Amino acid sequence: MIGFDIIRLAHAEFNVTDLERARDFYVNALGFIETEADSNHIYLRAIEDGNHHCLVLTKADTPSLNHIAYRVGSEEELYKLEAFFQAQNLPMRWVEKDEERGQGRALRIQDPAGFPVEFFFEMEKAERMLQKFNQHTGAKIKRIDHANCLVTDIYCIHKWYMEELGFKCSEYTVVGSAENERLWASWLHRKPSVHDLALVNERGPRLHHIGFWVDDAKTILDACDYLAASGYALHIERSPGRHGTSNAFFVYVRDWDGHRLELYTGDYFTNDPDWEPIKWHLEDPQRATFWGTEPPQTWKKEAMLVQNILTGELVEVKEPVSKKVTK
Repeated sequence: MIGFDIIRLAHAEFNVTDLERARDFYVNALGFIETEADSNHIYLRAIEDGNHHCLVLTKADTPSLNHIAYRVGSEEELYKLEAFFQAQNLPMRWVEKDEERGQGRALRIQDPAGFPVEFFFEMEKAERMLQKFNQHTGAKIKRIDHANCLVTDIYCIHKWYMEELGFKCSEYTVVGSAENERLWASWLHRKPSVHDLALVNERGPRLHHIGFWVDDAKTILDACDYLAASGYALHIERSPGRHGTSNAFFVYVRDWDGHRLELYTGDYFTNDPDWEPIKWHLEDPQRATFWGTEPPQTWKKEAMLVQNILTGELVEVKEPVSKKVTK
């Protein structure tokens, strides 16, 4: 395994069809802080962020995931990654400084699952709003936490992120009998929490959601009240609950274009050297929701298309394959 100094998931970019409508949802209702904007972009950060953005909204004809981005530990790390991705013959391009406003030079690839993934080191500083309590509104989002990605070959992409990029596994889900057990999902991390990246064996590549961290369960309940009072009750897709996987307390909301966000809290530390991944079975009724309630069908079936980093076109969605778990 080659060692790469990948710190954490640091931002995402959503393509949206109406910037003003998106601003009302993300800034006025969810409480993101607008760092700056132009005619085609809105750059948002959360309360804890000391950098320019953790979410970019970009005007487009069709909604999609533009990219997700990981921060690395140095500029030199980008060149190590470039050599590795070239050797793997992955689609790749350099994003020059300020092509994405506020960000230094970055490397963007189409990963083996088809997802647009960026790696960067430098980003402009911005005022941390952590103790500007009089300006905390909406969901009081503290920081970005993870991306949940639907992939067609869970075994191969799980192995690639772990063995090639050095991600670690906190939890995983299997399907099938003990004699024919197959990997169905995995929760992978770089920072010492449950995940920066969740992978689910499904039709893909599609983005299921981006997760954002909030303080506690009461903050999530208050966020639901705030959204409902702001006219966004119907944008609450999956009511508050607790996951079995990750132990997190959650609520899922969707913007006008269908982008799904999870407000997320209550997971755990994963960086002890003797950590052993937690195994779940897909049929366990407490896996998706610890309380046993079923998610809505939209949550199970609907997800966002992703963009090709070279052409800007949407990547074709394919049916999943499945392979036996190797232990």
